Amino acid sequence: MGKATGFLEYERESGGEISPRERIKNFQDFHEHLDKYQQQQQAARCMDCGVPFCQSGMMIKGMTSGCPLNNLIPEWNDLIYLEKPEQALGRLLKTNNFPEFTGRVCPAPCEAACTCGLNDSPVTIKENEWSIIENGYASGFVQPNPPKVRTGKRIAVVGSGPSGLAAADQLNKRGHSVVVYERNDRVGGLLMYGIPNMKLEKNIIDRKVNIMKAEGIEFVTNADVGNTIKAEKLSKEFDSVILACGSSNPRDIKVPGREGKGIYYAVDFLKSTTKSLLDSKFKDGKFISAKGKKVLVIGGGDTGNDCVGTSIRHGAKSVVQLEMMSKPPLERADDNRWPEWPKVLKTDYGQQESISVFGNDPRVYETTVTEFVLDKDGNVTKAKIVKLEKKIDKSGTMTFAHVKGSEKTIDVDLVLIAAGFLGTESYVAQAFKVELNERTNVKTSENSYHTSVEKVFVTGDMHRGQSLVVWAIKEGRSVAKEVDETLMGYTNLV
Repeated sequence: MGKATGFLEYERESGGEISPRERIKNFQDFHEHLDKYQQQQQAARCMDCGVPFCQSGMMIKGMTSGCPLNNLIPEWNDLIYLEKPEQALGRLLKTNNFPEFTGRVCPAPCEAACTCGLNDSPVTIKENEWSIIENGYASGFVQPNPPKVRTGKRIAVVGSGPSGLAAADQLNKRGHSVVVYERNDRVGGLLMYGIPNMKLEKNIIDRKVNIMKAEGIEFVTNADVGNTIKAEKLSKEFDSVILACGSSNPRDIKVPGREGKGIYYAVDFLKSTTKSLLDSKFKDGKFISAKGKKVLVIGGGDTGNDCVGTSIRHGAKSVVQLEMMSKPPLERADDNRWPEWPKVLKTDYGQQESISVFGNDPRVYETTVTEFVLDKDGNVTKAKIVKLEKKIDKSGTMTFAHVKGSEKTIDVDLVLIAAGFLGTESYVAQAFKVELNERTNVKTSENSYHTSVEKVFVTGDMHRGQSLVVWAIKEGRSVAKEVDETLMGYTNLV
């Protein structure tokens, strides 16, 4: 503990953000960062408490509390304060393969569980993490480190999202030969096409992938396993196959008029924007444009917020975001105590930008769509919406009922469905003949990643359902450990 009284002497200070009016002019990262001295002060706020809840990674009432990767947070906070950046980087990389990703997109359950946050503001753990890895790149500490000895075992990883990349990275470090297959034209999966560029600039992904390539990992893009590449081929040519294809089957909104033109899944909208940006800086016009449109976003989560921010950057005429749930409170409720995840109102970057541009928060709570109205050419022109109220049935299950008399019609000409995901896409599971569970995720026994098929393992959202990037990395590390032990009879991976 570098400074025992740091949490008493220093107030929490975070890096700033470019103003909403300025940042919506482009798709670049809009976060600003503290200087080295300021970051040392923030690291000094870490209390090095006897029980570091920040690194616990527990599930409390179905919500994550603390870091699922069990990052050694007090240790590297101490090393930042003591001006030992290379040692801090070593401790960070001990548990996290990709701090350059989590330091940008993780919602920081570590901070929500920080002991300092019980009576004061939590430590700036996420920004401290960002500073360690970025200083590591800037100082030349981050370099390719290929294994000195190869085991002769070959492993195929299907999917290059955070879970697949983590599994590949771990297994390659062990000395196995790893080939990663990605159905899109760029490596990164969810990181590349599911997260907008302003949240995670894609050169950050390429920077890390290039290091992984230099360490010996092979990447094959435009490789749609289960379609253009047969599952039998991989099973025959590799000692193990890891399925890391994500939970990519979007939930639909089944109401009259759904077939209308101008209604898209959020994932298709976001992907088309990022791909066109990277391919041509939008010159090719090959993206779903919100310019001049009255946009309706269905879904109040992170993906819905990304649709709001992206639509505003396109030049949308207006944006409305529907949320089925009630508006969260401004402060923790009595039944939502620390170190649980705080169920309080969060106004994210997209909503901030809507408030700045249009003068109002785009979110409409306890509301859903009952019908899309189409014109004679099949284009969506209006949406009929209705207020909802929660009800508990005899079994204790929560349901939603329409509030009579609350129906209204709004003008829309672009609808983006961000209602979550239902599980893995069936064609991959069918190709490998693996069993699915009741949630349509790939079935395994408890605390295992081995599927019902010999040599085939599963990880990430395809295994646990839609979740956080940090959980995906945790899953990737865990499946790598199980695969290694299966192949070698023992494992030294952690």
